[in-house]
Amino acid sequence: MIKNIAHVIVSPQDGWETVNMSDCRTQDLLSKAFYPLLGVLALSSFVPMIAYDHTITLAQSLTGAMIAFFSYFVTYFVAVQVLGMAFPELVNTKVASDRLSDYVLYNLIILVLVSIVRNILPTDFMPIAIMGFLYVPWVAYRGTAYLGAKGQRAVKIAILGSALMLGLPLFLSYVMTSQLIIKEG
Repeated sequence: MIKNIAHVIVSPQDGWETVNMSDCRTQDLLSKAFYPLLGVLALSSFVPMIAYDHTITLAQSLTGAMIAFFSYFVTYFVAVQVLGMAFPELVNTKVASDRLSDYVLYNLIILVLVSIVRNILPTDFMPIAIMGFLYVPWVAYRGTAYLGAKGQRAVKIAILGSALMLGLPLFLSYVMTSQLIIKEG
């Protein structure tokens, strides 16, 4: 599973072929990779408070951890549902549905890894984070072959998938953060 994740990150086209050949179940990917990485992401929200920005309070770090975890957790389920509704052929069989889940998971795992790095490094401008967020649409596009999509259909799936996987966590984080600021203020 970790080999699959690394391969998708390093070489998306070959990586998706590796995923296609592997016998990794979606449930295993969720329970042994995605959920633990969400936990690491949540824990990484405490690094700035502990390591280099002592103005951040425990409450702020805890809030950031919950928002980060929740944003990606919800994004997985929403992205699978929206892509399945927009492209019914992606969920017409159990195998197709599992492939869609895997497709979303591998892409989100990349974003979670980038977010962990962003939380740990003590700067707001990080080329690695920006490059990571720009890289996901490419990985998503290369993964459309894993879903069996070709041509314009592949492009549409990659665009909608990328928009959901990149935009939804940011939107959810923004909404939850702004609601907390309003209630605290």
